[in-house]
Amino acid sequence: MTIGSLAPEAENMKIRKKREVGDVNAPLLPKSQETDGEFHEFNGASFSGAVFNLSTTVIGAGIMGLPACVKKLGMVPGLLAVILTALLTGKSIEFMIRFSRAGNLSSYGSLMGDAFGKYGKALIETCVVIANVGILIVYMIIIGDVISGTASSEIHHSGILEGWFGVHWWTGRTFVLVFTTLAVFAPLVSLKRIDSLRFTSALSIGLAVVFLIIAVGISIFKIISGGIGMPRLFPIITDVASVFDLFTVTPVVMSAYICHYNVHNIDNELEDSSWMPGVVRTSLTLCSSVYVLTSFFTFLLFGEETLDDVLANFDANLGIPFGSVLNDIVRISYAAHLVLVFPVVFYGLRVNIAGLIFPSSRRPLVADNFRFSSITIGLVVSIFLGANFIPSIWDIFQFTGATAAACVGFICPAAITLRDKYNIATKTDRILAILMIILAVLSNAVAIYSDAIALIKKNKT
Repeated sequence: MTIGSLAPEAENMKIRKKREVGDVNAPLLPKSQETDGEFHEFNGASFSGAVFNLSTTVIGAGIMGLPACVKKLGMVPGLLAVILTALLTGKSIEFMIRFSRAGNLSSYGSLMGDAFGKYGKALIETCVVIANVGILIVYMIIIGDVISGTASSEIHHSGILEGWFGVHWWTGRTFVLVFTTLAVFAPLVSLKRIDSLRFTSALSIGLAVVFLIIAVGISIFKIISGGIGMPRLFPIITDVASVFDLFTVTPVVMSAYICHYNVHNIDNELEDSSWMPGVVRTSLTLCSSVYVLTSFFTFLLFGEETLDDVLANFDANLGIPFGSVLNDIVRISYAAHLVLVFPVVFYGLRVNIAGLIFPSSRRPLVADNFRFSSITIGLVVSIFLGANFIPSIWDIFQFTGATAAACVGFICPAAITLRDKYNIATKTDRILAILMIILAVLSNAVAIYSDAIALIKKNKT
């Protein structure tokens, strides 16, 4: 072995070492780790594995909500909003990475703490916990609805198992969720490295693509048979209230791209930290492409009948050969997709709640089995109970989730840039950061106001 052959490895170790010394409280997972007397060697995550994990963090339930956003805005503004949000997300993550590199910081919490002190750190960790607990409860509710069925407005909707096998104790909601939690969620959330989820993440992206392929196939079939008309290109505006109503899509579109809480977790495990900007660009390109194509073809397919959750459109007669089979494939692939997204979102939740509960701990979370296990078990039990015993979770998450997601994805990265502790922000960065904050605050305020008015009217009715 020559000195020349040692140079690249030495440089790579130097880069990694610089990033690991920054924050002693961060849940950093070093390449070589010794826990409980055992030594485990980890050579770093691959580029593709990082792309799959970040993409899975992005693509969750949002894929089913975006077609309704396109319906409300019209095809042209709707698709432009999806693309614009992807660009803003990429810029906000770029801000995070750049300031993290400048301060040798290895978690979102430490990044906010570096800029705004302990209260800033607590703020972002609280926002991540609120947003992720809410979305994981919603995921579990959707999984139960799709597999075992649900009763809405005194009308019973059969789930996949009930439709295939009839009503039995093992097709009921409680058994399905208990089995899914113990047999699938528990093993996956017990993994200590997010890179260990790369294969399930790849599968989850594949399942999202399956849904897209089916939507495209059905649309093409109906176009050939003359069963699809011209979609509406622009929104319907009749008065001031209708203008405000357009802003209700903002939380949905913003939430569809929230992945910021896992950026550091993925970056910490990369074999080469210089890959991270490329990982972000590749992931956002993949996700925005899936979002745009899904929104375009599902709105083209269902038109003004597109529902808030487009999955419900696949619960009816599609008017094509083998329509019922395709409906079941869509529902199964979507439920399986959410099952595989769950542990990736859970990973970021566990890291942030550990930072809230144990802010002064100097030992990495993965090196403390008791702390790791107690937080994991507590969160899984809480999410399970929330999915089964909080009937108003949708209404609650509509408000708290929108606000927390805006803070995590746009307001906090922009605030860090304006704080500019290391004097590395350009004039363009500051202008863009101000626009991010104004857009996020105003649009979410209008959306929450519109949602509140709609909810009040609904309760009165």
